[in-house]
Amino acid sequence: MTIKRNLTKCITYWRICLIFNEKTVQFGAEKSQEQHLETLKQYYIISMFISESQDKSLLPVPPKAYLVGFLHPGETPESALSLLSELSELVNTQGLVVVGSQIARLREINPGTVLGKGKVAEILDEAERLGAEVVVTDDVLSPSQQRNWEKLSKLAVIDRQEVILDIFAARARTKEAVLQVQLAQANYELPRLVRKWKHLNRQRGAAGGLGGRMQGEQQLELDARHIRIRIQMLQEELEEVRKRRNVQRRRRLAKPIPVVAIVGYTNAGKSSLLNCLTDASVLVEDKLFATLDPTVRRYILPGGQDILLADTVGFVRKLPHLLIDAFKSTLEETRQADYVLEVVDASDESMPEHHDTTLGVLDEIGIGPKPTLMVLNKWDLVPEERRRELRERYPEAMPLSVLTGEGMDNFVNRLAELVKAIMPERHYVIPHDDYTPLAQIRKYCFIESEDFQEDGVHIVARVPLNHLERWDGYRVFGGFGGRL
Repeated sequence: MTIKRNLTKCITYWRICLIFNEKTVQFGAEKSQEQHLETLKQYYIISMFISESQDKSLLPVPPKAYLVGFLHPGETPESALSLLSELSELVNTQGLVVVGSQIARLREINPGTVLGKGKVAEILDEAERLGAEVVVTDDVLSPSQQRNWEKLSKLAVIDRQEVILDIFAARARTKEAVLQVQLAQANYELPRLVRKWKHLNRQRGAAGGLGGRMQGEQQLELDARHIRIRIQMLQEELEEVRKRRNVQRRRRLAKPIPVVAIVGYTNAGKSSLLNCLTDASVLVEDKLFATLDPTVRRYILPGGQDILLADTVGFVRKLPHLLIDAFKSTLEETRQADYVLEVVDASDESMPEHHDTTLGVLDEIGIGPKPTLMVLNKWDLVPEERRRELRERYPEAMPLSVLTGEGMDNFVNRLAELVKAIMPERHYVIPHDDYTPLAQIRKYCFIESEDFQEDGVHIVARVPLNHLERWDGYRVFGGFGGRL
């Protein structure tokens, strides 16, 4: 079986295997179930080699991909080229090798093929000439558009959405992340089942089958039913996991510790920043979506204030809505946070677009206005002229380099000011016979002043919003004149 044929089987059957239980999958009539599963196992082993092997001489030749970008009316060529470059990074992360690419000008959308059939045929011919086994489009293709492209060639055709789903599937580690990705994949595959069985006859009226329906049509109905059942099961199982996460989140929020959510574009350096501050040992790779699972770590700011830093999944342009919906539980860490720390890659020419994408996703998941600090990471890679431009455009942002440590002290002090700014000031008198509240206030609040007097410890502190009433029994008003 050729690499091209195997790749098509890999894309097709690997995803079916994720959706169905192996015992209930019914593959086509071309090969037995055992043979198809063996093909799956072989490609799984190959993918593991590609991602983990240190001896590159042992690796099989990775499949080849041809990329297609689109220049929409009103869009600049630079923007289309930037998106195509990002698609190339995604495809490389997926384990494919890019052998060619082009940007097609889109004057009007053809409902059946997006581009005109002549242009599509030209693209597919060029991809075949370069030895590609799969064509990857930057725009999302509908199920019918995907089928129409594949009818014009023997190549597999996928889109950016499918690439991102596959990367998420490979990166998911925790049970919640795995379930979220499987749910997104199942919802993606449901309207595309016909691609799996196009080799079977689907015409009505022939003999055999239920009510005269042929093998392919029966198989599509069975598969659709299995996927709907699988979706329901995944939703129920995910809901149980979310309930447990919500309990853990409520316990954490019950403590008077401010939460700072670290958000930003994928590969901007969020996990690197968390590791630098807290020694969290979160996986750091120069890859898109190196980590998917949220990580929460405690950090002590200058002045002794405890905060919780929550690292969340990275964003990307054209992030599939299926994934946004599936990962809402994970993104809940951002919604519940007191502050937002946005990390951007200042060395990337597309940084402004990445910033807009982050703001758009935050708005889509319902993140209201929160105190926010932008971090211009990888400052060591930014030329002096661009540094001036970024300072003028984002005067409130904090430039730093996690790699070299440049700007880290200024950033930490600014973060402390941000956390402190929205905390109301409170005056307390703690009696000498009970220092327990004093220890708690020192641990969870910013201390403005502390004075030991005869009637107790007079303390002025900035208090987290979710615990303003915790020490009201010791609070005084009008300076230190009147106790509550």
